[in-house]
Amino acid sequence: MFSRLARPSQIIFVARKHFSTSSKTLPDSTCIGPWNDSKVAVLGAAGGIGQPLSLLLKQSPLISHLSLYDIAHTPGVAADLSHIETRPKVTGHMGDEQLADCVKDADLVLIPAGVPRKPGMTRDDLFNTNASIVANLIDSCAQNCPKAMIGIITNPVNSTVPIASEVLKLRGVYDKNRVFGVTTLDVVRSNTFIAEAKGLDVNKVFCPVIGGHSGITIVPVISQCSPSVSFPQDQRAAISVRIQNAGTEVVEAKAGAGSATLSMAYAAAEFANSLLEAMNGTEGKVQCAFVASDETDAKYFATPVLLGKNGVEKNLGIGHLLDYERKLVTAAMDELKSNIEKGEEFVAKQFKK
Repeated sequence: MFSRLARPSQIIFVARKHFSTSSKTLPDSTCIGPWNDSKVAVLGAAGGIGQPLSLLLKQSPLISHLSLYDIAHTPGVAADLSHIETRPKVTGHMGDEQLADCVKDADLVLIPAGVPRKPGMTRDDLFNTNASIVANLIDSCAQNCPKAMIGIITNPVNSTVPIASEVLKLRGVYDKNRVFGVTTLDVVRSNTFIAEAKGLDVNKVFCPVIGGHSGITIVPVISQCSPSVSFPQDQRAAISVRIQNAGTEVVEAKAGAGSATLSMAYAAAEFANSLLEAMNGTEGKVQCAFVASDETDAKYFATPVLLGKNGVEKNLGIGHLLDYERKLVTAAMDELKSNIEKGEEFVAKQFKK
């Protein structure tokens, strides 16, 4: 189902205003036209994910305006980035009173805002704080950039994506094709771990990941990996569990100093650039994302999706699964549906019109 050509583009940043992908060479800053004028807002831009994500996005000629928001320190981050000799104009916005200006007329909004995980914490432990943050940010988006593509990075994604959707519904501007849970990091990790295990060039490996974005809800579909790989069942199980627990691996390795920030920023930038290219007419852009879905009896489910000018152009579905992979999906469903319901109930109880 997934050929090498279907793999999300690998973003390669090189010196001085040059930007390329595996599928297309984009123009340098001397021949930028109106076809790729995009305003991208990063909400939570002064945080552990937000800063490196903003740095990566500053290198994209697809972006004309990089608008940064956080509750503190954003002017400094924006000033620092604005000195870099690349195309995007950078503006910094700080505090509730400047949020509307940050997101106004944005084409793409990326939300890494919120508190990170610490050792011993689950993603559910983050819920009470991060749920309110996401709801308030999305409410401003609904009022100031109702047609924007929205990429939710803030954990727990299984709950924050339903929160975003419910707030947009309350405001009457919901479009299921424009709301994404950014699960690209699960794919990035799968590609890396499989390449390491098989001695492959990681740039040529693509393993789709379906389900959700936490623990057992993460289902790597190794049977659909390109190029095709084979593992004994014990190794297949071990690498699947490692992918599921990779976030905890980083949290524990950082020993209280943070969570997966750099790898998440890289993955989010890859997702954002693929989406921006698709919005500008490049065909064949595919990313795995947690989206509204009819693939299972869960209202949201991560699958590979074909991106287009209006967001999700086509859900590429689950595809053929091995018995082991089907069991992983079955094991994920109760938790996934509970996470989704928790997000929906939060909006119903706490967030009014």
